[in-house]
Amino acid sequence: MTLRERSELIKRKASELGFAGCGISPAGFLEEEAPRLEKWLRDGNHGTMGWMENHFDKRLDPTLLVPGAKSVISFTLNYFPESVQSDANAPKIAKYAYGEDYHFVIKDKLREMVDFIKSTIGDVEGRAFVDSAPVLDRAWAAKSGLGWIGKHSLLLTKKSGSFFFIGELILDLELEPDGPTTDHCGSCTACMDACPTDAITAPYVVDSNKCISYLTIELRDAIPESFAGEMNDWAFGCDVCQDVCPWNRFSKPHSEPRFNPRDGMLEMSREEWMDISVDVFNEIFRKSAVKRTKYEGLMRNLKFLQK
Repeated sequence: MTLRERSELIKRKASELGFAGCGISPAGFLEEEAPRLEKWLRDGNHGTMGWMENHFDKRLDPTLLVPGAKSVISFTLNYFPESVQSDANAPKIAKYAYGEDYHFVIKDKLREMVDFIKSTIGDVEGRAFVDSAPVLDRAWAAKSGLGWIGKHSLLLTKKSGSFFFIGELILDLELEPDGPTTDHCGSCTACMDACPTDAITAPYVVDSNKCISYLTIELRDAIPESFAGEMNDWAFGCDVCQDVCPWNRFSKPHSEPRFNPRDGMLEMSREEWMDISVDVFNEIFRKSAVKRTKYEGLMRNLKFLQK
């Protein structure tokens, strides 16, 4: 089997598994990303996420994660919902958290992909990654032609915008690589202009210390009082920079049942959100990414919105 045949076989299977895109890059050092990541960290843009400073070399070189790695296969999975929250005054959660935690969903699909590769191509060694290890997901996806990194720092495509997750397989299997695409943000600054907290401090640079997603999820301390009245009712995550992006007018609803919201979640009123109990939280957000902030964290966020 030629490298091209191997690659085409994998891409066909990726489509069967429901992935929106599949791109391949040779496993090697990310030279262009190294100085950008170093400066971003040096400027303190990672906030309290000290783990971002760990394993710096591994973030840039996949062969340090998977000895003998030859290819990085990137996958994208659409999560754009068919419906959004019905009460315009209700506290908002990011669309990616409507359904089951994407870590579980993508990992299951990647395991199936590995089994397929082993059964059709031969025994390979490697690892699957879904936003849970020192892997620069967006950089690899862009390098393999699945999109370009927009000014909001998220992966963008002309065909379907940016509402998708990214996962990777790093394997010791040689494949035919794809090339990167071009940047199509142009002179647009919609995401920068719309950010409620001015977190996009320059094109392609996000200061986590100001980002609502960071403040409502990653930050374990109290939300700084300086953000009172600036959160636009976001209680978990934020979609503003994506919602205003012109390319997201091409987003289409996903077809993954596991991403569908729990019954009643989208219909919750502001009052129901503010009075949410532990039991309701555990039921609605069972297996959801919202569980990451825990009940206490969500209550902290909800109370802060009342300031």
